[in-house]
Amino acid sequence: MRKSCLFVMCLILWIAATQSCQQKPAPAATAGLFQFKPKLSDYGFFTGALKTLQPRKGVVNYELVTPLFTDYTVKDRFIVLPEGKTVAYTDHGPLDFPDSTFIIKNFAYTNPAHEKIMIETRLLFKDPADHQWKVMNYLWNKEQQDAEKWILGKKIPVTFLDDKGREHSTMYQMPNTNDCKRCHINNSVLTPIGPKARNLNFVRQGQTQDQLQQWAANGLLAGMPSPDKVPRLPDWKDSLHYTVNERARAYLDVNCAHCHTKGGDAFNTGLFLEYEQTAPDHLGIMKSPVSAGGGAGGLDYDVIPGDPQHSILAYRMNSVEPGTAMPELARTVVHAEGVELIRQWIRGMK
Repeated sequence: MRKSCLFVMCLILWIAATQSCQQKPAPAATAGLFQFKPKLSDYGFFTGALKTLQPRKGVVNYELVTPLFTDYTVKDRFIVLPEGKTVAYTDHGPLDFPDSTFIIKNFAYTNPAHEKIMIETRLLFKDPADHQWKVMNYLWNKEQQDAEKWILGKKIPVTFLDDKGREHSTMYQMPNTNDCKRCHINNSVLTPIGPKARNLNFVRQGQTQDQLQQWAANGLLAGMPSPDKVPRLPDWKDSLHYTVNERARAYLDVNCAHCHTKGGDAFNTGLFLEYEQTAPDHLGIMKSPVSAGGGAGGLDYDVIPGDPQHSILAYRMNSVEPGTAMPELARTVVHAEGVELIRQWIRGMK
């Protein structure tokens, strides 16, 4: 009798425990790291024929006042924010984008027939699983219908027209994902380069309001101060409103300072080219190179005031030779207009 009662009590306790476990919600599965999709079209960023890059609702096109030079390519830039989220304003470095943001950058060239030919699309994604940025490249097919995920990089023969209509032929270098990381890494953290407040704070052609003010008015940007307190990077092409010094410094900031800064890939050189940099030695003035080796062309100083011909900075910008050319990534031809601006800057130094 006692054994029978004990058995019944154990059975009741077991049933109660089982029901209690069944009533508890199952633990949520741990979210894995984001996986990039096989094709650009899989994301649904654009409507109509993909090569027209017509953004769907929620995909925001943007421009930079002074962009990075990449073999005279035509670039289209977009931001995709998660629904209901906004970008937080910061006055230094890239804006603070929320998790699950995409930044899209498309590269194309203008062929001799004046047609826009797609080359590659690069995506940055801020992964909510670890709050870190991830990067992936997509290579456009010959039919110009779609772009395929492409990790390893590729050399692509192209014949294109530059900004003045001059014809060039080159082997365009599509970077692999590790090459992308070299430029986008700061203190071992992957980060966007271009979308900083000062580089977005301008009136786009055909518009009447600053781009950042439009973002704030449309609910895309939070925490923006009054317009007079937002920094503004000079337009490197605008000789009417900016001095040679301002334009040259803006050009170096965008094209060089992501590596030539504290925490950047070229930190060990001691050459720091941020727009706000003021120390003459950090700007290379009468500074001997640290690690240029044969790339210095036998020259002694990064910048010699009044003498661009013997300044390593101008010399390396005017080269396409591996080990000499600077920037060493993102271009295979010389940016003639950019080199001439830097020469003017050095020539005007006293």
